[in-house]
Amino acid sequence: MPKVYTNNMAKTQKLVLFIAILSSFVAFLDGSVVGVALPKISDELGGGLLTQQWVNNAYLITLGSLILVAGSLSDIFGRKKILAIGLLGFLATSLLCAIAPTAEFLVIARGLQGAAGALLVPSSLALIISTFSGSAQAKAIGQWTAWTGIAFIIGPLVGGLLVDLYSWRLVFAINVIPIAIAMVLVSRLHVKDKPVERKVDIAGIILGAVGLGGVVYALIEQGNYGWAHPIVWGTGLLGVIALVIFILHEKRTEQPMLPLSLFTSRNFSYGNLATFFIYAALALQGFLLVIFLQQVAGFTATQAGLASLPITIIMFFLSSRFGALSGKYGPRLFMTIGPMLSGIGTLYMYKVNLPTNYWTEVLPSILLFGLGLSITVAPLTSAVLGSIKSSQAGIGSAVNNAVARIAGLLAVAAIGVLIGESVDLDGFRSGIIVCSVLLICGGIISAVGIRNNLVKSSQ
Repeated sequence: MPKVYTNNMAKTQKLVLFIAILSSFVAFLDGSVVGVALPKISDELGGGLLTQQWVNNAYLITLGSLILVAGSLSDIFGRKKILAIGLLGFLATSLLCAIAPTAEFLVIARGLQGAAGALLVPSSLALIISTFSGSAQAKAIGQWTAWTGIAFIIGPLVGGLLVDLYSWRLVFAINVIPIAIAMVLVSRLHVKDKPVERKVDIAGIILGAVGLGGVVYALIEQGNYGWAHPIVWGTGLLGVIALVIFILHEKRTEQPMLPLSLFTSRNFSYGNLATFFIYAALALQGFLLVIFLQQVAGFTATQAGLASLPITIIMFFLSSRFGALSGKYGPRLFMTIGPMLSGIGTLYMYKVNLPTNYWTEVLPSILLFGLGLSITVAPLTSAVLGSIKSSQAGIGSAVNNAVARIAGLLAVAAIGVLIGESVDLDGFRSGIIVCSVLLICGGIISAVGIRNNLVKSSQ
């Protein structure tokens, strides 16, 4: 039987959903909004390309390396408490970024901002999981994924407008308003948020952070130095070794940061595997399209940013709907059809030529891709998190987000191997084929591995 909610419960659910969306929105927005501001930042603060790289990478490295830690902490100490700490940290570090007097100061502030951002996403999702159940949970996840997806997609457009209208500093200062609102609402939130009674796995925290940090750093820096450089392969090897030791430690310790029993869940394992392929394709497609449209097709930065706007619109209107449908019928069908439709839509872009006609060569692909993405994302998140205990929602969400980010970094890091030395017309077409194959593989994995009954029984 579906759960019957009182008016107070319904109000609490709406408040939780709004807080979760608002908190995660800024974290995802800051992952993409800064890119267009980098030239202006280096012009004012100096440092050239090195400054641009590290202003972007410092955020990604700390966010990627600490997200597992953050997920575990939200389960141990409570989602509301960790979310509140993350919001306060993100507010403070955003202001530090906005007033940065030097490039070095800004890089350090961005690293701290990434650490605060790591606290926001897992705790936000975990709060949704612990407050909603059944089809209502799937619908709520659909709304969350729609808005976070929108944040990431519109980031370059918002950043460009802020930089052109005022200053690059506004890109960071604008965070103050939504974060302040979220902090006030969190202070008024009354939810049952019982922490898990277990010790903090200090060794696991250190090994996990070093492992993910080393891998993320190597993936980012290989684009600058190549895999043969000692800094790249050395940090990458250190990260891999730390992750191996981490797994061995988690297997043996009585109270692990990452319970390996999570992976005994079929939907959790296959869902994360599908996540890897799908998000690798998303990162690669987004990177290729923006670069090709600007550097080869002759689009302006604003035009290139607007090219993907239809995806945002489609996700806004449809993600929640497909999330609700997956809650009713199970995620398998949607996780199968969605990536395959996105793959077909992406493949349509193979017909792009020079000069490029956006309306006939790009837009149809964007529309199909956006529809497939809307069908996929909410059911995928629901399948992964619906297959584990609500008490483990924080670490479960963190694992899923870590997989998505590592997949994206790997895909972009391998771009030279996949398409050659430059994103010319031939290179773009080769990349499009790779993206399409990755998406279709994600659909096949879902069809083979995902089970609807596992989600239903977990509620």
